[in-house]
Amino acid sequence: MSAFVPTRTDEPSREKHLHEPHSPPPTRRPRRRIAGADVSASIAVFLIALPLSLGIALATGAPLQAGLVAAAVGGIVVGYLGGTPLQVSGPAAGLTVVTAELIQRYGWRTTCAITVLAGLAQLGLGFVRVARSALAVSPAIVHGMLAGIGVTIAVAQLHIVLGGTPHSSVLDNMRELPAQLAGVHAAALSVSALTLVLLLAWPRIPGRTGGLLRKVPAPLVAVAVASTAASFAGLSLPKVDLPAWSSHALAALPEGPVLGLLAAVLTITLVCSVQSLLGAVAVDKLVATRPELSARVGRSDLDRELLGQGAANVVSGALGGLPIAGVAVRSSANVQAGAVSRNSTMLHGVLVVVAALLMVPILELIPLASLAALVMAVGIQMVSLHHIRTVTRHREVLVYAITTLGVVFFGVLEGVTLGIAMAVAVALHRLTRTRITHDEKEGVHHVHVRGQLTFLAVPRLSRALHLVPQGAQAVVELDGSFMDHAAYESLQDWQNTHTAHGGSVELIGRRSGVRIGEPTGPVGLHLDGTGTTESADCRCHPWTAWRNHQCEIPESVTSRDGEPGQAQAIATDDSDEAGASSSTGASGNTGAPGRTGATDGTGDPGTVGGVGRTDGTESPTGPVRPDESGPDGAVRSDRLGAGSEVRGMAGGTDGSRPSGRQLARGISAFQRNTAPLVRGELARLAREGQQPSQLFLTCADSRVVTSMITSSGPGDLFVVRNVGNLVPLPGQESGDDSVAAAIEYAVDVLEVRSVTVCGHSGCGAMQALLNAEPDGPRAPQTPLRRWLRHGLPSLERMSDEDRPWARLAERAPADAVEQLCLTNVVQQLEHLRAHESVARALREGALELHGMYFHVGEAQAYLLAEEGEEGTDDVFDHVGVADLSA
Repeated sequence: MSAFVPTRTDEPSREKHLHEPHSPPPTRRPRRRIAGADVSASIAVFLIALPLSLGIALATGAPLQAGLVAAAVGGIVVGYLGGTPLQVSGPAAGLTVVTAELIQRYGWRTTCAITVLAGLAQLGLGFVRVARSALAVSPAIVHGMLAGIGVTIAVAQLHIVLGGTPHSSVLDNMRELPAQLAGVHAAALSVSALTLVLLLAWPRIPGRTGGLLRKVPAPLVAVAVASTAASFAGLSLPKVDLPAWSSHALAALPEGPVLGLLAAVLTITLVCSVQSLLGAVAVDKLVATRPELSARVGRSDLDRELLGQGAANVVSGALGGLPIAGVAVRSSANVQAGAVSRNSTMLHGVLVVVAALLMVPILELIPLASLAALVMAVGIQMVSLHHIRTVTRHREVLVYAITTLGVVFFGVLEGVTLGIAMAVAVALHRLTRTRITHDEKEGVHHVHVRGQLTFLAVPRLSRALHLVPQGAQAVVELDGSFMDHAAYESLQDWQNTHTAHGGSVELIGRRSGVRIGEPTGPVGLHLDGTGTTESADCRCHPWTAWRNHQCEIPESVTSRDGEPGQAQAIATDDSDEAGASSSTGASGNTGAPGRTGATDGTGDPGTVGGVGRTDGTESPTGPVRPDESGPDGAVRSDRLGAGSEVRGMAGGTDGSRPSGRQLARGISAFQRNTAPLVRGELARLAREGQQPSQLFLTCADSRVVTSMITSSGPGDLFVVRNVGNLVPLPGQESGDDSVAAAIEYAVDVLEVRSVTVCGHSGCGAMQALLNAEPDGPRAPQTPLRRWLRHGLPSLERMSDEDRPWARLAERAPADAVEQLCLTNVVQQLEHLRAHESVARALREGALELHGMYFHVGEAQAYLLAEEGEEGTDDVFDHVGVADLSA
């Protein structure tokens, strides 16, 4: 694995190879070279595109050369001009039904002219930069459209597979299917069956041999084997017929009714644009799984992609080719084959041109039944079960079904129109559907509003509110995200009237800071006219954008020395987990984090794990107090040296930190929102006992939220946290038996299958090791200094010139602190192997050890690569979306 190795300070000779980031470009322009990865990827895409292009042309009823023209133009023109370098464009299955209908209605040459006009429309849309607007179409409509097209393709091609001829509409094809089944053509069916079997079986060949064979695309293998078998068997079947290019029909002036032609242009423009733009977004997701590629390729420019697609359709239509759009199958194959630039797409187009000119005799050996089977399989795959499950989960299956049926029975444009109308109807239904209930518990009247509060729900809201007797205690829970003016006034008037007659009202909502009139406070206050703030209830939810997971502290709150605004400055830290500043701890599960920190009663902010600096930048040693920074704002190097103090998070006497009441509010929020959801699982764990699969040893830093970064829940992880994620060697002087006891209990009693040591960026313990003064006879031996002795081997390992540096696979460590954080993970894994229980489990093959590094500022995890040969570097690999989904 190639990785960028950071330059050591004792090797100044390496510096001469570095260039300033803003240095002027060289005077001589370098010669453009084609990477070997692009060449191999272009061949793989070409082998897929060739049979599919012929098959799609066959399915539309167009001249077979039209598919090759579209494939070549899509590769070369879009590859050069498009905004998504790795997307492969050409004749797409999603355009089959539309094109076939246009050919039957207007003829081939007019269809080519419609393609030219659609390309001009795309150019216009690209120039006005509306590409992003196309993504506003509901995915249920897009997937439903593609599913309807897939059904139409599959039903039509089934007739050719059986040896017959398809009809113009789906209903006719389905009506004639029984008669076609009664008169099956055995030769065509056998060739089609062989093609389908190879399409399904080829990607599933197991073993190392299968891995090598799977490098050849399944469509090419299926068509080639079926053609060869048909030739050797001497079967009499219709085959590909490619007339001379001199007789190829080009575009002509469109003929037909103006409105019909405009509708056709609109349909081609819509389908081509939406499919291409959605394909570009999908390619971005594929590229994101390859970090080394994402920095080189960058994100798609959708407006430029629309311009490239428009230019390609103009050229393809003028040359007598099919309409062009981005093709998902070829694009994903291009990325997976290792393409690194747009050269692979362009080369694949050049290869299609060469094949169209020089491989005609070979192409004419392909039976039409084999191509039909290939296209039928593509049509079936367009009806994705994954998409159906997704839209069902989001309660949009009705939109999906209406769009699909509309495309099948009426056409693409009509089906999409019906889908849009249904999507609007569903959105309006959700907006107006509000469930309002009233019940009484222990003398308290509860009114629960689920959904959006609009003027349409005001009558029902008023009826429910008037069920509350005068003078009674009422709780109104608003479980929605929108309230219009009519509902606002109705609720405010009732609240004022109810409190005027001696009643009390408590409003509970999902958002903090929402006020119902001036007399009321933030949502969660007891609105009884007292205006007391002690009953305020923070409604923040985990993992949201606000800092430290707390509501904004008013500027009127002053700091310890009375300076206004200090509280607001300190509140910009990144703390995000309860109890994270404890020295050492172990727990059997990871629940929802509270919103409190360790407290030693001093009331001064600061933790070893560190929180954000008051200027918003990340500080490895916690919040910077005025007396600890130099004139440039940098942290003094002696901050955690001899004589320095480490204090817990504020208990809250100065107002600069949340008061102790925040703990109670956090617990209350857990009991109300989370406890009902996890009570059943926790009851099971209480009965059966904990059975975690992993021991997770990490730093006490409050920004490292183990449950969040590992997507784990109660009972999954046995967690050990301490300052610096250190593992003391067994039997070492000033050792820590709590860590050793937790390791022994996890390995021998709980029988965990893996142990992970996780470090993180900006670790205060590592900063303290780098800045610590040498121990002297008068140096105070504080608990922190004694504990950090267990990190000295990591410091020595980093300074040892004979040992390779721990490093990241995709970039150099940012500074010495990050270098030490990486080295410390590797060193603590060695300490872990020295423990008897761990060593025994490793010998028996019952345990795995893993190293992990979490960059807080990037929210990015890295895993230590598996050990290779002795002397190789310790490389931390980037963990991407594909790694998680696998």
